[in-house]
Amino acid sequence: MNLPAHGRPNSMLVLVAFAIIYIVWGSTYFFIKLALESFPPYMLAFLRFGFASLMMLGWCLVKGERLFEARSLINAFIIGVLLLFCGNGAVVLGEKVLPSAVVAILWSSQPLSFVVMDSKNWRSNFKNKLTLVGLVLGFLGVLMLFGGQLSSIFTSGTADFHMGGMFLVIGGTIAFSAGSLYAKHHPTTLAPAANITWQMLAASTVFLVYSIFNGEFALVEWRQVTGLSWMAIFYLAIFGSVIAFSAYVWLLSVRPVTQVSTFAYVNPVVAIILGAAFAEEHISLLQFGGLLIILISVLFVNLSKYKGWRFLRYFRPKRRKDIESKSCKIEAECKIC
Repeated sequence: MNLPAHGRPNSMLVLVAFAIIYIVWGSTYFFIKLALESFPPYMLAFLRFGFASLMMLGWCLVKGERLFEARSLINAFIIGVLLLFCGNGAVVLGEKVLPSAVVAILWSSQPLSFVVMDSKNWRSNFKNKLTLVGLVLGFLGVLMLFGGQLSSIFTSGTADFHMGGMFLVIGGTIAFSAGSLYAKHHPTTLAPAANITWQMLAASTVFLVYSIFNGEFALVEWRQVTGLSWMAIFYLAIFGSVIAFSAYVWLLSVRPVTQVSTFAYVNPVVAIILGAAFAEEHISLLQFGGLLIILISVLFVNLSKYKGWRFLRYFRPKRRKDIESKSCKIEAECKIC
């Protein structure tokens, strides 16, 4: 997979990359469910990232990419463990002890943690009212999206809020944010494809170790593994990992993390739409309202850089240059008076 070099990004490539992480990662919920019918969670993750890393490694060898550089390998290991093992692993384990709606809501807090943890951009992030409003709206939209499920959990008396599971998922969001910020602020000398290869290889190795220690290989009836589960594994490896994860890592290098993190709001939207389209799941009026609010929030976050709409001027932080020009204009008017 050819990844564009860092620099001034092509606008169309940026749009395509956003579409990939929005749609493909939103569809992975469905395919993970299919794969879990035959594989335990750690083994599923090992197979997914293992196949993906081997495909990326083969591509790098064909293209003659440089694969070894000590500092880059260390960075890749740190990023792979934080993003893929701690982040994705926390979601898988969290869903074993928490309702899926609760996990989705906790995971959707990730864009807010991006803003808090990105200390290098605190000045610009906390000054940009449009971005902050968009992030808060997105979280409220996710609450509306899963409000019906939460209500049924509470009214039926089946709520089982395992505090350990909640802290685990929250820890996963923090680890994913930390890994993303580390990747953005610690560029490597290796080619993007080679860097991503080592990240997925590091994560798959850790998943393999955990799978062995948890005795998952003994639990699998290999003759009973369905074709749909294998199809789901390869879909997750090719589209969810090779294509979507590569697009995500590239976007981190060319766009602000506040914009890239909006995938956490849009993915549940895509999952619900796919459920309605292929699994005949019903979308309530509350969910529809949540979908609209999430889309508006993403619009707010991504339109903060545009100057065309007048109503955005209230939200955009005043630049030093604008303030100085305004003060000079006032001084000139005073002299005339």
